[in-house]
Amino acid sequence: MQIREIMRSCPVMPVLIIEKTEHAVPLAKALVAGGIRVLEVTLRTEAALESIRLIAEAVPDAIVGVGTVVRPEQFAQAKSAGAKFAVTPGLTETLAAAARAADIPLLPGVMTPSEAIAALEMGFDALKLFPAEQAGSYGMLKALGSPLPQALFCPTGGVTPESAPKLLALPNVGCVGGSWLAPKDKVAAGDWDAITALAREAAAFRK
Repeated sequence: MQIREIMRSCPVMPVLIIEKTEHAVPLAKALVAGGIRVLEVTLRTEAALESIRLIAEAVPDAIVGVGTVVRPEQFAQAKSAGAKFAVTPGLTETLAAAARAADIPLLPGVMTPSEAIAALEMGFDALKLFPAEQAGSYGMLKALGSPLPQALFCPTGGVTPESAPKLLALPNVGCVGGSWLAPKDKVAAGDWDAITALAREAAAFRK
């Protein structure tokens, strides 16, 4: 799948910080049951790569990707684990080259118009606005729509269930990223029904 197709597959891409591998599959199943198929597992814990592997093997309906990629070698590692796409908080020539070498669709992070233009020059027209809240979120995306109509964004960082529908109504927003779909306390408690309910509410944000 290309990155734009992946973005259009779900209105909300949950940003997942998985501390324990045993949580990976039930968490993914809970989100998919609620209608959220695109999952970004961030490389912020030791359990991340193995969690991606487990989800890729056990939850075929999920489109599992890797997030917080900041080193070139992580692209190939994540793809080997089963990741279908990658997300970075920013973009450099080195990261762009590594993503291409690993042949994995990339959603690179940008924060400013200059960074967005640089990403477009590198061949990326699907971008993550990050951190969205600090970058201006709705106002910034609305302003970028006219000069950069070719760019499709996934605002991430500070997005809430309250702000998501307004952001999704913008023509240059393909999806939003959010961490509220997997609250730390619900995951720790194994309250998968509560997470499915949150996913169902988020899935209803679809434009």
